[in-house]
Amino acid sequence: MQDIAELNARVREDAGVLNRITSEIGRVIVGQKRLVERLLVALLADGHILLEGVPGLAKTLSIKSLASTLKMDFSRIQFTPDLLPADLTGTLIYNPKDGSFSTKKGPVFTNILMADEINRAPAKVQSALLEAMQERQVTLGDTTHKLPEPFLVLATQNPIEQEGTYPLPEAQVDRFMLKVEVDYPTKDEELQILERAGLGNPPVPEGVLGVEEILRLRQVSRGIYVDDKVKRYIVDLVFASRDPGSFGFDFAPLIAYGASPRATIYLAQASQAHALLRGRGYVTPDDVKAIGLDVLRHRIIVTFEAEAEEVTSTAVAQRILDSVEVP
Repeated sequence: MQDIAELNARVREDAGVLNRITSEIGRVIVGQKRLVERLLVALLADGHILLEGVPGLAKTLSIKSLASTLKMDFSRIQFTPDLLPADLTGTLIYNPKDGSFSTKKGPVFTNILMADEINRAPAKVQSALLEAMQERQVTLGDTTHKLPEPFLVLATQNPIEQEGTYPLPEAQVDRFMLKVEVDYPTKDEELQILERAGLGNPPVPEGVLGVEEILRLRQVSRGIYVDDKVKRYIVDLVFASRDPGSFGFDFAPLIAYGASPRATIYLAQASQAHALLRGRGYVTPDDVKAIGLDVLRHRIIVTFEAEAEEVTSTAVAQRILDSVEVP
């Protein structure tokens, strides 16, 4: 096992580099520190992220600001009801002169893909991302094309109750490592936003990290030490979402389906990235609790009984985090 003190020293240096990204984004975005931190966790842990909130909360601007700090290819797709799967992945174009087909790659072939208002397109379009998000590849005709490394989907969506939205397929929701609910700014932050809006040209974040540095930081994140007790705690949290009764909890009637094994993997990887941002070479239960809600909330499907009582999956996930014994 690596020497923890040596690992801590290395991680502290890398955390300083990541703080520069936060500072650059902070030149554009007022507040939303939790949102910016979750974007960095997804980047470090090689996981996709879904941001949910009403229009006007800087979801799109946050993603564009993050992309500006990274020296990587960036594509944005505005999801609309008339979008087609080929508009994302690309298609084969027939050449009548020689009867051959040529490949025209779509905007999904990039490092950072921003899927803006992803739930305003129907399920067949959203499902076009399934292969890309999980296997980092796209199949066009008979040929499979690898996507660039790194590949990250940063999606925004409006609350499902809003007009003109479609629910995301469960298979796709589960492919997002994190789902972050973006809230309104505080009164002081709103005042800062108003003051900044009066300035002439908004600041543009400078590029901080390139592809090689990001891939190196991902290796550092994967090397963060996770103790066996913390691993068991992560497994307990996921199992409590599937079978709360075995833990003596009384909220089993509220859960129709619990989190998948993908949640266990993602919770561990996201906790490692969270520890890296904190400048630590090891994961604590606090890291798991801090990131746990964003990993679990979209993986728990509540029952009709829970809906009747207006209990959300977020509330159930929070009860699990509050109830499972911390090592």
